[in-house]
Amino acid sequence: MIEEFKTFIARGNVIDLAVGVIIGSAFTAIVKSLTNNLINPLIGIFLGRIDLSNLKITIGEATFKYGAFLNSVINFFIVAIVVFLMVKAINKVTGAKAEEEAEEEEETPDLSAQYLAEIRDLLKDQAQK
Repeated sequence: MIEEFKTFIARGNVIDLAVGVIIGSAFTAIVKSLTNNLINPLIGIFLGRIDLSNLKITIGEATFKYGAFLNSVINFFIVAIVVFLMVKAINKVTGAKAEEEAEEEEETPDLSAQYLAEIRDLLKDQAQK
């Protein structure tokens, strides 16, 4: 059982997932800091309040904290934009590699197609005789 566990942990997928989770949590901290320290004060200049998380509406005994929700929405959009830009950059790099590989494949003659064409031509010649 211990050997199976070692094999499972040593798999590349598990390690990649662990690295992704660690980087994701660090990235979340950066985005929260960006939102709380830069973007919210900028929005606060226009709204007259710097801290959006304290915005709330009270109806009866219910309190709706829409400021905290706005912070979460802003965080989401920042993460979405950054992830989009990262994926776009990665696709650009991998797309260039794929184009290079496609060019190399085009330059390399397809021998099987040549052999099949030769066989076809030989069969036509034999059929005509």
